[in-house]
Amino acid sequence: MFKQNIPTRFATAFVLSLAFLSAACADNTTGPTGTNESTEGLFAASQAPGSGYSVLANAAVTCTDGTIIGNVGTFQASPTGSITLTSCPVTGSTDVGTGSSIAAYNAFLATYAALAPKPTDVCTTLSGTLAGVTLAPGAYCFPAAAALTGTLTLDGPSNALWSFKIGTVGTGALTGTNFNVVLANGASACNITWWVAEAATMTTSNFVGNILAGAGITLTGGTFFGDIWSRADVTITGTAFTGCNGQNGSGKPRGKCNQGVGNGPEGCDPGNSNHRHGSNDENGGTPGNPGRR
Repeated sequence: MFKQNIPTRFATAFVLSLAFLSAACADNTTGPTGTNESTEGLFAASQAPGSGYSVLANAAVTCTDGTIIGNVGTFQASPTGSITLTSCPVTGSTDVGTGSSIAAYNAFLATYAALAPKPTDVCTTLSGTLAGVTLAPGAYCFPAAAALTGTLTLDGPSNALWSFKIGTVGTGALTGTNFNVVLANGASACNITWWVAEAATMTTSNFVGNILAGAGITLTGGTFFGDIWSRADVTITGTAFTGCNGQNGSGKPRGKCNQGVGNGPEGCDPGNSNHRHGSNDENGGTPGNPGRR
């Protein structure tokens, strides 16, 4: 049984990560069949529930011939838990059953349960491959599995939220084959939530959004912008993966420069105010001796 006690600091982050969106959604679906309903009362996770982990699994994360920008963690500790990297550089930390990765996984489980479909949910029901479809911000659902191909466009401002639930009747996997998600008018990958009842599999796809999966997550080829959290294992093969941690969903770093020394590096240098060196403590500055010439 998974441990469910979340430390106060992670519980606070988890609560802050959830956002409520109340809006009326006009019929902007051009292709899928089904009903179109108001999205009033939409509940979506607009930020990562994984407390800073872009890749999070129960026991195993395996990456081969890919790249991962972000932190990687597992709930299980070694020897049950493992992170196996073969020709797969990772820019962040790799934590196997550490205190922080366990707490993050518990926060993910809480979020997954909170987002689980309920009889009172109101969403726009989708079907088909979503090829050639443009969707405005809102809540969308597939009653069963979703097999996606072609190009889906998500059109909205940078603070807009999209919530997709796959398998709202109890079962259903998310699969994408040569599936591309295009963001228009400032839409952010990290404001898109894909809740999946079962497994999620992306093959030679260019996908965006945060996937919360009830089973394993498999990425093969293509690109991925967003975070992935699985109640089982994660396998990445030949995928260029960019997580939301330190990103804005478009591959550009978030602005987190402290403009001071002694606070630790943020990997940025606004204005490059210290000629040829980082303007804070990126290049080893210390309190009392911040400048480097």
